Amino acid sequence: MSEKENYRRPPRGRMREMMVDKPKSMKNAVLSLLRYSKKYTPAFITVLLLAIVGSVLAILGPNYVKKLSDVILEGVKAPLGVNVSAATRLCVTLLIFYACTLLFSYAQGFIMATVTQRITKGLRTDLEQKINRMPLRYFDTTSYGDTLSRATNDVDLIEITMNRSVGTLIGAVVQFVGSVVMMFYTNYIMAFAAIGVSVLGFVMVGAIIKRSQKHFVRQQQQLGEINGRIEEIYSAHNVVKAYGAEEKEQAAFSKINEKLRISGRNAQFMSGLMMPLMGFVGDLGFVAVAAVGGALALSGKISFGVVIAFIMYVNLFINPLTTFANSLSSLQSAAAASERVFEFLQNEELPDESAKKTRLTSAKGDVVFDNVRFGYDKRKEIMHGFSAHALPGQKIAIVGPTGAGKTTVVNLLMRFYEPGSGKIYVDGVDTSTLTRENVHDLFGMVLQDTWLFHGTIKENIRYNKKHVPDEKIVEAAKAVGLHHFITTLPAGYDTMLDDKLNLSVGQKQLVTIARAIVEDAPLLILDEATSSVDTRTEVLIQQAMDNLTKGRTSFVIAHRLSTIKNADLILVLEDGDIIEQGTNKELLAKGGAYAELYNSQFN
Repeated sequence: MSEKENYRRPPRGRMREMMVDKPKSMKNAVLSLLRYSKKYTPAFITVLLLAIVGSVLAILGPNYVKKLSDVILEGVKAPLGVNVSAATRLCVTLLIFYACTLLFSYAQGFIMATVTQRITKGLRTDLEQKINRMPLRYFDTTSYGDTLSRATNDVDLIEITMNRSVGTLIGAVVQFVGSVVMMFYTNYIMAFAAIGVSVLGFVMVGAIIKRSQKHFVRQQQQLGEINGRIEEIYSAHNVVKAYGAEEKEQAAFSKINEKLRISGRNAQFMSGLMMPLMGFVGDLGFVAVAAVGGALALSGKISFGVVIAFIMYVNLFINPLTTFANSLSSLQSAAAASERVFEFLQNEELPDESAKKTRLTSAKGDVVFDNVRFGYDKRKEIMHGFSAHALPGQKIAIVGPTGAGKTTVVNLLMRFYEPGSGKIYVDGVDTSTLTRENVHDLFGMVLQDTWLFHGTIKENIRYNKKHVPDEKIVEAAKAVGLHHFITTLPAGYDTMLDDKLNLSVGQKQLVTIARAIVEDAPLLILDEATSSVDTRTEVLIQQAMDNLTKGRTSFVIAHRLSTIKNADLILVLEDGDIIEQGTNKELLAKGGAYAELYNSQFN
């Protein structure tokens, strides 16, 4: 995301309130994930077939074990002994069955791992692209950490669950159904006995699933909240230290952490009941088979091999339930994660502008604000018919107290926000008829908050301008007085900007100013670009800025009024309206609001 796209409306301050929606059903979350994954249907069908065949072979195994047991028992009683050829044939058949089951399980795991990685890669890509298509209004009401948590923790949880649980659950379902069929096929009396004791288990499992899902949803939401808190405090750690607010922030963090602990405890406790419950159901099943099977065997109604086979079938019957119980917590967490991911992907986007044909490839810089009205909250208007005219090549300074609307002017000019009414024109063209990308291409920006990415100094200055030669990058660095410092670094312009290279705030600002020089856009926005540098460096930067703004219409948001003495037009804002305008000399002569601001800084 570019520095322009990162431009936000102040104040930054505290973490913004999270947007937490009401939990939806596990079913809807799973259906959303299935719809997203529909292009991988052939792979899922292949996994399903492999799981079915593997489970069928596993289910047929006990039937052959029964036959093998009967052959051995008959052989013990018969004078000629055990039928070795028949026993060998049955053993080889069992070996083939279980070997095929292992092979199919491996193939199933390989396919699911491949598909899962592609799905999660697609989710991360879609989330990143979605971020670029969303209005800034969303990010002004949502913490960075919550958005980050959706793109990392939630997607990772979906990946783990799909990779470990989905294929296993498919096989478990087939195995469960097949074992029930084979139990009734082998002996319906023992089947009723084994399944009957499991009904209680099913009822309890259903009740646990219904009650525990809300805890998993709450756990994922609070995980996003705590990530947002950590991101906020870490990014402002020096401020926390300076104000001695460690205890206060620790208390706030502990409060959120405690909520997460309670949600996690409730979720894991509820799902943790599944394993002992399934163990209890399994034990009841073995007891029922042993009691009923023993009675039937003694009465001669069934052979001993049937009892052995049934014990294996009960195991095959209980195993899927145990698998389901074991996977339930991850399934519910993944459902909650899916809900959060698709909730984000379904958020309102910026309108599609692909149909717009009007385009400005360059601009003279004639900018007009025509009776613009605007409010970040539609119920509270902060601009009441703002009008201004910047002629080509003029330097327009925007001054005023905090909250006067200085940054709002720039946000509207860059189409980060749309006016409630009124128009903004560049060279007579309504900016609403241009694509946002086209508007952004017309402006170079230097912001008060610097943004550098992990890369070389050269790459940071050249940002998104691949065709710019190295010579121009060096010229830009010289223009802002950064060249000498760069040449003292071991790798010069190829030095990586990472944690090992400790740049001062002023040096970071110089890099962003050099970036704006390389951008070479026809219009320029400077948001207090010299606020982070010393007085001597400010003079050097001001000279560079004077050269940079020549022939360009530039908008300068200024707090240091010394930097705008030579501005062609100064707009003094208060509560979103222009209360004074003119040159520095004219406004001082008036003795109004500007003169008061000026004198407060220099007298």
